Amino acid sequence: MELIGEYLEQVDEKRREAFERLYRIVKENLPEGFEEVKMYGMISFVVPLERYPDGYLNRMNEPLPFISLASQKNHIAIYHMGIMGNESLLTWFQEAYAQQVPTKLNMGKSCIRLTNPKHIPYDLIVELVQKMTVDEWIAQYERFKGC
Repeated sequence: MELIGEYLEQVDEKRREAFERLYRIVKENLPEGFEEVKMYGMISFVVPLERYPDGYLNRMNEPLPFISLASQKNHIAIYHMGIMGNESLLTWFQEAYAQQVPTKLNMGKSCIRLTNPKHIPYDLIVELVQKMTVDEWIAQYERFKGC
């Protein structure tokens, strides 16, 4: 994908190797059915409209995002929409992160901020990416949007 390649080329050299490794990890470990696109100015893995035609927030021209990767000014961001609203997945991730990484977890609702490339828990990210299928994500999203 040409746009993805352009994005990767623009990542700050200090974080490029770590970012590209995270990108490969997500791409290679996501369960089947997600599609890679550039969305919101980031590399995103989404549920295609063919699979979920209602789209994100009922926008029928916008696929349902699942995981996005961004290189921000001071960190690498992993936006994992499935972690938001899934208490057991969030708790598992927080506890596993604390056991594996010497620095405190820097996280928003769905955004995991990785400020030091030396402390990225790649194996943990592999596990996180593999934990939710397309069908599970759609079901969770349907429950969440009904609230």
